[in-house]
Amino acid sequence: MDAFGSLVRKRILTTVIIGFFSLLVIQLFTMQILQTEQYDLKSRDNSIKGYETDAPRGTYFDRNLNVLVSNKPAFTLQITPAYYDTSFNPMIEKILNEQPGYVSRILYLNRYYSKYSPRNIKRDIDFQTIAWIEEHEEYLKGLSYKIQLQRDYSYGVNGSHIFGYIKEVPPDKLNEEKGRYVPGDLIGFSGIEKYYEKYLRGEKGVKYYVVDARQKMVGRYDEGKSDKVPVKGYDLILSIDAETQKIAEKLMEGKRGAVVALDPKTGEVLALVSAPEYNLADFATVTTRDVFNKLTTDPSKPLFNRATASIYSPGSTHKMVGAIAALEEGIIDENSTLFCGGGLNYGGRFFKCLHVDGNIKVERAIEHSCNTFFYRLALSLGVDKWSKYAHKFGFGQKLGLDIGEEMSGICPDRKYYDRVFGKGKWSEGLVINLGIGQGELGVTPLQLAHYVSLIANNGTTGTPHLVKGYIDKKGAFHAFDYKNINLGLREHTFEIVKKAMYLVVNGNGTAGHIRMKNLSIAGKTGTAQNPFGKEHALFVGFAPYEDPKIAVAVIVENAGYGGTHAAPVAKEVMKTYLKVTDDDVSGSTSTIAQVTED
Repeated sequence: MDAFGSLVRKRILTTVIIGFFSLLVIQLFTMQILQTEQYDLKSRDNSIKGYETDAPRGTYFDRNLNVLVSNKPAFTLQITPAYYDTSFNPMIEKILNEQPGYVSRILYLNRYYSKYSPRNIKRDIDFQTIAWIEEHEEYLKGLSYKIQLQRDYSYGVNGSHIFGYIKEVPPDKLNEEKGRYVPGDLIGFSGIEKYYEKYLRGEKGVKYYVVDARQKMVGRYDEGKSDKVPVKGYDLILSIDAETQKIAEKLMEGKRGAVVALDPKTGEVLALVSAPEYNLADFATVTTRDVFNKLTTDPSKPLFNRATASIYSPGSTHKMVGAIAALEEGIIDENSTLFCGGGLNYGGRFFKCLHVDGNIKVERAIEHSCNTFFYRLALSLGVDKWSKYAHKFGFGQKLGLDIGEEMSGICPDRKYYDRVFGKGKWSEGLVINLGIGQGELGVTPLQLAHYVSLIANNGTTGTPHLVKGYIDKKGAFHAFDYKNINLGLREHTFEIVKKAMYLVVNGNGTAGHIRMKNLSIAGKTGTAQNPFGKEHALFVGFAPYEDPKIAVAVIVENAGYGGTHAAPVAKEVMKTYLKVTDDDVSGSTSTIAQVTED
């Protein structure tokens, strides 16, 4: 019985073992023969790697939906330090046409990141270089490349101080924005690129690949069905008019200064140029430090935004402030006369005028740019009233331009003089120079354009801005809201001043040589003090006189007279925007413009 029981147990055990192995063989057959592809991928789950794909940054369009800035694909060379042999540095530097030590410096600058994270070595690599790297990849361990989108500026508008530049995210920003950026990502650093980063950036995608033990791709995972498609950033509609911007840039080539053109009704920036400009494409490389060193040591300061941050004495372009203040305060009316005998004696000093106008009204005082008239107005107003009206027009404060980068300028008032000279230690006579836009007064070109917009539109306009709105993922346009400005002054006051500005160009004023038959331009010239050299040329104006659609401020540094050097720039900008053909009045240059221009 014991022998029989033992035999039964052995047979049962044998049956179980045979059954188990039979099931195992069937399962293996199913896995290896019938479901080879499925289990091949599953067996390599740990070798499935996701590669982030860049999201295209939003495109810039001008006000007429012309493309200003878009994106283009480019090869970026990368090194992963954990696998890279630095003895290849000289060869790589030669291939990239870079100086010895280039690769070492890039790796050193990125030393804080994981050695297993690829470092961008150079962007915008040509195809021949990439092909050579592919051919020798077996020997060049740790060297790789990726296709990365970069900005395309090939649409004819430079716009360096409008668009701004992008560069790789620095370590401090990576720590600040954990999870949003990774080493090698690009981020806006100035201009629209910076201030609209959250709209422009988009959402990255992911592509999944099966990789072997050497991390080499051997195929797509799940036929790409698990991939995440990148989402493009929002497109921005700018207020810029491309053709007007182009002509303004062209006119300022070889000069230093600024041009700002606004829609006087809305505050939309039609053109904004700070000269000299810089080439945004230079920032396409990884070596932005080299680019910065070159630009920051350039004595012409191309990175500096003169249009919004450079402070100038406005000269005679500022005289309309005193005229408006005096008219509003009842100190004068349109028929009041003040005497000009070639200057004004005050406090033992003689303040000179370029004319001897005798008794002169406000309209002709602006047309002829009579200094004595405005000396007397400023004294009658006093510092408090003068500064009150200057502040109304936006001087001495930031205007709220949507890309920032503004300076407030200097608009002296009683508190300012008390702080600078001490309470009770300064004379009311300081206001005399303020009356002709000199002295301690300092303004930006943007402020001048805003000021002339307010005059053109009878004391109302909008906050200056460059971006009208954005287009969402569904293609819907969303306009940004900007504050409207209303000075609450009398329309008649503005009509008096605007008529005088019309005569500056179309009467016997200092800008007669920009007069046109088929476009009525109103404006005011100025020549600003410059303690470091030749005076700066200025012009502010608007057109058409009957229904202003564009207001312009131009400053050309170290050029001399505003009527000669700044007014013609403004004229061409106005003509371009309004699509007016060249139809100058023959022989219209006035004697005053030639002899006594200010």
